[in-house]
Amino acid sequence: QVQVRESGGGLVQAGGSLRLSCTASGFDFGDFHMGWFRQAPGKEREGISCIDYSGRTTYYSESVKGRFTISRDNAKKVMYLQMNSLKPEDTAMYSCAALSGCYSGGYYLLDKSWGMGYWGEGTQVTVSS
Repeated sequence: QVQVRESGGGLVQAGGSLRLSCTASGFDFGDFHMGWFRQAPGKEREGISCIDYSGRTTYYSESVKGRFTISRDNAKKVMYLQMNSLKPEDTAMYSCAALSGCYSGGYYLLDKSWGMGYWGEGTQVTVSS
């Protein structure tokens, strides 16, 4: 069964740090590009970072560039998002997903025909001021 699952969310004060993990199962993780997304209440989903299958190419949105770092361990089938200098506006549900492409300027989503297993259900991050 294809599955990705996020963990590591929580409540943190502004200026603090959190590390999110995305654990994959049921598919060849090392063959897929991966990404992190977030959605705050009342706002559209935002793609904030991605990493290609090898880990050599990454992308960051302007909203997180310089504060967040994406990485992956293909042997463990885990992707990480280290979040530093957190701000109240970073409060959102954070989800991970497999992607069809990741390059320095952005990413490409998997076609819906791949199924919903390649999207996680999310982990909540709340940053207090």
